[in-house]
Amino acid sequence: MLSNIKTSLANKTVVTELTHKLQLGSENIVARLAFSYSLVSSSKLELKQQRDAKGKEYSPKVLFGANNIPIYIAMICQKYGLQKTSSDVGKYIKLHLDDGLEKVDKEYKRNSGLNSIDFLMPKIESGLKSV
Repeated sequence: MLSNIKTSLANKTVVTELTHKLQLGSENIVARLAFSYSLVSSSKLELKQQRDAKGKEYSPKVLFGANNIPIYIAMICQKYGLQKTSSDVGKYIKLHLDDGLEKVDKEYKRNSGLNSIDFLMPKIESGLKSV
């Protein structure tokens, strides 16, 4: 059973700022995009890279959507060779959530003149090509 996932304290601010700047709806949308971006753009992350858990808290249902939770868990399990019941699944989700928020924030700061669609489309296209 997957429990709630918390960002790092530093990423609590990041997710709020990105949500405001990208204007895509609620914070969970930006968090979901950041998680997915990290999953496709990062090599395997190490559990020892885990950051604090003092930031924004998401239930799996809110973060991924109630019907999509098994899909996101399967992606983590596939990447790391885990069983869906592994206690490490939630840890890797948190790692990719924090990693993705940091990556998206850094890239948005470099491209802050772009609107959300122009900023996101190259990343979506790149992600689709890697599938």
